[in-house]
Formats: sequence, structure tokens, C-alpha cells
Amino acid sequence: MPVVYFDNNATTPLDRRVLEAMMPYLTERYANPNSIYSIAKEVRQGVEEARQKTASALGCDESEIIFTAGGSESNNTVIKGVWAQNKGKGHIITSSIEHPAVLEVCQWLEKQGASVTYLPVDEYGMVHPEELAKALRDDTVLVSVMFANNESGTINPVEEMGGMCREKGVPFHTDAVQAVGKLPINLEKTPMDFLSLSAHKLNGPKGVGALYARKGQRFVPLIQGGHQERNRRSGTENTAGIIGLGEALRIAIEEQKQEKAELTRLRDMLHDGVMESIKDVTLFGHPKKRLPGTCTLAFKYLEGESILLSLDMEEICASTGSACSSGSLEPSHVYLAMGYSHEEAQGAVRFSLGRFNTQKDVEYVLEKLPPIIKRLRELSPLTPKGYIS
Repeated sequence: MPVVYFDNNATTPLDRRVLEAMMPYLTERYANPNSIYSIAKEVRQGVEEARQKTASALGCDESEIIFTAGGSESNNTVIKGVWAQNKGKGHIITSSIEHPAVLEVCQWLEKQGASVTYLPVDEYGMVHPEELAKALRDDTVLVSVMFANNESGTINPVEEMGGMCREKGVPFHTDAVQAVGKLPINLEKTPMDFLSLSAHKLNGPKGVGALYARKGQRFVPLIQGGHQERNRRSGTENTAGIIGLGEALRIAIEEQKQEKAELTRLRDMLHDGVMESIKDVTLFGHPKKRLPGTCTLAFKYLEGESILLSLDMEEICASTGSACSSGSLEPSHVYLAMGYSHEEAQGAVRFSLGRFNTQKDVEYVLEKLPPIIKRLRELSPLTPKGYIS
């Protein structure tokens, strides 16, 4: 049995169709797209075609797309850039379950004098618009709430929250790294002012992403020193990566409906199979309003790390949560914000399925996981005496 890769929320394998689109820009089309000679103009044309694909996938104007090095840079650009545009004054609202590329930026800005409100979530990890309504102030300069959580998979009501911000004249940003390509998004009809995305979460290359900035929204650029991206992001463009991003988005949108249905089917098959064969398992995340491929399960009396190591011995790849903090022994801030105890949070394992997963993969995991849990519970000092797994 080949390796079963169930960690697609961390990163996805590169689609071969994307690689084929990128290859010419890694070899003969090597010119700087900002030069004036003919071969450079060919490269510039490729970059602008990728911009058109990105805009088409999001339902916005191509002039509103800024290419970046990924989701983290896009998030930093918006939050720091809007703060600087307001001359380091004002109030920022975010949520308690954001990616570190949002949370840590907000915490850093607090040290610079910013006032930040961190919205609570319910037991499913969802932010409620009523909480945003209570937090909005006259001096609020930005609201940043993620579209879908990378650990629980829960989808937030960002359209409603964006509408509330639009009524107040407050810019609204969403980290949509996990949502783009998986969920329908039309920015022409959706009240969002900024949106972040990353190519490697949708079977594209690593090290490239994009920031959507609605016309009229101003911010101080994070990276300065050049005129690229209409003076909004300096640095010679990662042309091959940008081509890959555009093609990855084209494929994702074209195949979204079919892929979403299949991922949901496999996810539910995995969830139901685990619940039938293993007792004392808790689903972390909303049972319905959840990313199609995300299934995060907490196994009572166990630590997620020990489960991952045992799964790895069977060539199954999963995660305990965010890949960005997988080296930490502390439980996920997301699970704690959802109201779970340290012990419960440490027993969580995230299975995130993607484009190339099959029913055989799910069946293999359902074959190997129950005996792993049984063996680990027999060894765990937390398991009560006489407990039968």
C-alpha cells in the first residue's frame, strides 16, 4: 500500500497539470517580466494571464489581484499595511482561532500601541456575527476573520460579517487560504475588502500566493524597493510560481463541484467508520458547516502525537493541527478556544483529505486505526482500569 496522505490542510501535492504549465517558465522563459525586450514581454503576458485566471476564480477585477509569496505575507500585508495607513492608530478586531500569521501580527501590533479585540467562538469553533456587532467601535480600522479554520474545518459566516463592516465603513479582511478552490467565492457580490490565498493549499506550488484588495482600499505596502505589482508589492515576480497559481485555480474552479462532493463523501465515510469502530471519540468542528475534506477527531485518554507516530509506521500521514505549530507540545489554541480542556485538545488528530485521495485510502485507515487506538489505550496511564476500547 502506498503512503496514504491525509494532511492536505498542511500542504497539497502538486498537480501534474500545474507542473506542466510551470515548466516553460523554469527553463526557456526565464526573462524578468519587467524588462522591455520581446522574450520578457512573453513572460509578462504569462503573468497577466495568471492574474486573469486568479481574478476569474474569485469573481473580481484583475487590477485587484496582488501576487505575494503566500498566505502569511498576504495577511501581514493587510494587517500591518492598514494599521500603517491609519498612522498607527485605531482598533483592530480578529478572532481567537486565527492562523498565527494573523494572531501573532495582531499581538505584535498591540506592543506598538494597537487596541485589539479577539472574538470568542462557540463549541464548533465558529465566530458569531453578534460578537462582531458588540466589538465594533467608532475607531475600528480593520476586521480580520478567517473564512474557514485550518484545524477544525469550520466555515465562518464571513459574508454576513463583511456586510456588517460595510455598513460601518470598516474594511473587512478574510484569510481564505483553506477556502479558496474548495468553496464558491464571488467577490463581486460579497462584501469583502481584502482576501488572502495560497497556491500550495490547492495543488499548486509553494512560495506563492495572492492578495485581493478591493478598489479604493488603501494600505502601506509591506515590501518596498520596487515598482512591481503596481507599487503594492516590490520584488521581481516569482513567474513560474504565479503561472502555477493561476493554473491551479483554474483547475480547482473547473472541478470544484465534483471534487467537493467526492471529498465530502470520503470525509463522512472516514468519520462514520471511526465512530462505529472506536468509542470515546469526539468530532472537533461543525458537523455540517465544515470544509469538505476536513475531519478532526479527538481520542479520549490519548495524545495525538503518539497516534501520529503509530500511523506513520503504517505509512499514514495526518496531523495534530496546524503544520505551522506542529513542533510545539502545547495543545492547539483553536481547540482551547472552542472550550476543550488541555487533555481533550491533546488527543486530537486532523485528517484532511484532498484531490488525489481515494476510497481505498479511507478503507486502509479504517483498517489500521482501531488496533492502533486499542494498543495505545492499553499503554496509556490515563486509561481507567478495566476500560475496554
